[in-house]
Amino acid sequence: MEKETAIGAAVNRLEGREKVTGSAKYAAEYQAEGLLYGYVLNSRVTKGKIKSIDISTIGDVDGIVKVFTHENRPSTAWFDFQYADMDAPPGTVFKPLKDAIVRYNGQPIALIVAETFEAARYAAAKIKVEYEEEYFETGLSANLSRSRKAKKGLASLLKPPPPKPTGNFELAYAESSVQTDSIFKHGTEHHNPMELYATTVIYRGDGKLRIYDKTQGTINSQLYVANVFGLKMKNVQVLSPFVGGAFGSGLRPQYQLFMAVMASLELKRHVRVTLDRKQMFSIGHRPPTVQYTRFGADSAGRVNAIFHKAIAETSRFEDYIEIVVNWANMLYPAENTLLDHELVPLDVFSPLDMRAPGGSTGMHAIEVTMDEIAYRLQIDPVELRLTNYSIVDKSSGKAYSSKELRSCYIEGAKQFGWDDRNPQPRSMKRGNKLVGYGMATGIWDANRILARAEALIHPDGKAEIKCAVTDIGTGTLTVMTQIAADTLGLPISEVKFSYADSKMPFAPIQGGSFTTATVGSAVQAACEALNRKLFKMAKNIAGSVFKNCRFKEMLFSNGCMFSRKDPNLKIAIADIVRTNHGRPVKTTNAAMPNPFKYAKKTRAVHSAAFVEVEVDEELGIVEVKRALTAVAAGKIINPKTAESQVLGGMIWGISKALHEETLLDDNLGKYMNPNLAEYHIPVHADIHDLQVLFIPEEDHHVNKLGIKGVGEIGGVAIPPAITNAIFHATGKRIYDLPIHFDRLLS
Repeated sequence: MEKETAIGAAVNRLEGREKVTGSAKYAAEYQAEGLLYGYVLNSRVTKGKIKSIDISTIGDVDGIVKVFTHENRPSTAWFDFQYADMDAPPGTVFKPLKDAIVRYNGQPIALIVAETFEAARYAAAKIKVEYEEEYFETGLSANLSRSRKAKKGLASLLKPPPPKPTGNFELAYAESSVQTDSIFKHGTEHHNPMELYATTVIYRGDGKLRIYDKTQGTINSQLYVANVFGLKMKNVQVLSPFVGGAFGSGLRPQYQLFMAVMASLELKRHVRVTLDRKQMFSIGHRPPTVQYTRFGADSAGRVNAIFHKAIAETSRFEDYIEIVVNWANMLYPAENTLLDHELVPLDVFSPLDMRAPGGSTGMHAIEVTMDEIAYRLQIDPVELRLTNYSIVDKSSGKAYSSKELRSCYIEGAKQFGWDDRNPQPRSMKRGNKLVGYGMATGIWDANRILARAEALIHPDGKAEIKCAVTDIGTGTLTVMTQIAADTLGLPISEVKFSYADSKMPFAPIQGGSFTTATVGSAVQAACEALNRKLFKMAKNIAGSVFKNCRFKEMLFSNGCMFSRKDPNLKIAIADIVRTNHGRPVKTTNAAMPNPFKYAKKTRAVHSAAFVEVEVDEELGIVEVKRALTAVAAGKIINPKTAESQVLGGMIWGISKALHEETLLDDNLGKYMNPNLAEYHIPVHADIHDLQVLFIPEEDHHVNKLGIKGVGEIGGVAIPPAITNAIFHATGKRIYDLPIHFDRLLS
């Protein structure tokens, strides 16, 4: 008999109804009797010391419970603990209210706790703070001469430094038929998910807390709270069943978590702290980066020399770094390379991973440079990339575990109609609009790390899977249910996936496009172990028809266990569980790749993006009329949620290329547009025809399921593809992002 499969089916999100009806609860929506509200007061200066905080001015405000400042902050256990969370970069983690020193503009300097949110916010506006200001430096471009190498730390395990130089770059570059020499810049970006940063702490007595947090890792927040406040891990429960967008903003515990827990423990009350939109600009960002590329190629377009250097911003207290310059030699097998990445410490808050960190930055410079070579040599940009195609990662000398990028180029170009273009810049028009086609390559790591899952079947035959992983809107709940249902041979309706609770088996932070591969492997391992357990129990039933069968002969389908050799030999799973004296049958298992075997190959997901733009010849306004991304990402568990992920990445790519930028006034050291009115993001009118094409790809090196991630790959190739399309339309090569209309005016 054939087994029905849930994997590969376009299943609707299982939590979709709760989200669209408003019944899904987010971190700031949990109620408790006597709940107090905290409002954060932020520094208005960029660097210096707090001389005084006068709270006598709020004496006439009803409902104020307490004001916390550096002068009365309760003692904590963390001050010798460098790595307070899983995503901490090298350096010293930021400690709210530690002392009177102001390290960046918008730093939290007080927490006002009141009976109502409105009272706390009003009181915050009345508090008078006197500062002793100091000279500060916040501008990256003005401080490039102070760049230095990043400090090494635990983060380098997933964010390796640039590979060492190979060959003789300067000689090979000097002898190249075509040489490029370009400087790329992009500004600061902030995450701006729909859900505000919020934490609700339910005080349960004796140092026991239940915390509802906006986070991408319940166990990460649990680890942070326990270490910072000296609590037992078992006494800290963090839940985050629904997350209203994150994109990296919830990877690290944010300061509202610290504030809410601090106040709850001190006051022995339930406390909620929510940051407003402006305050969200005081937490993390994609760092502004300056990149330098020099590529050399022969007359046939073969790239033989690659120089790529990035200089990025970091804070004074942490060395945040991204993988920016490592990608070019992974894609293009030049023998002579020189890659470098340096940091400039500035008086800003530490940058934070933002969707496709480093990849969306570095691939813009790389792919625009490749486009420049193509036009200089009058070679089709797709053909140029096929000329430089390699099945080996030249930067490491390792073969790829799988790589269907060639098919992405060919099939993507065919479906987009790439051959219909006139390759000459400024040659295509539609009315008063210049029309341009552009394309670019995308690449992202396909990683997998440790996770655990518990699988159990109740006496009624229904299964439940438990794991602490969150679902930040990517469809994790749905795809994990599909994996479990397939492995156990049950309909999706008979499987419940319980998640987002730190009391459940371990899951890492949800990010890096590794969640489905990581947690899915743990779910599969737990369900397979449960099947073996059920098989042993079935063999021990009196008069069992399976006494002479082996496990590998068994097929689990439609709620039953069958013999593959004789489908008439079967038993219902529920009948097996009933022999367990009314108790569920369960098992807990971990899944982690063999590090020695795993490291033998380079694992990556690939894409090719194709874009058509229209540029108003008189106004310089750019519209992305259509875009197609062809993706090779291994096994696609759920085409519907996977397509949604790639589409979201494509929209973010459009946003990065044409809209998003946080403007910093270096005279004030502060962001000038910390709101959704002036921080521009795409709206419906900006998004037109977007298409996702999944290229079949087999890869069982990353995991048994053959899964690679799709969360980041949709965004990395779109900004350079748009930039290249604008060049084709206008003949103007623009190197800075975002591209504003004034750069395109004649």
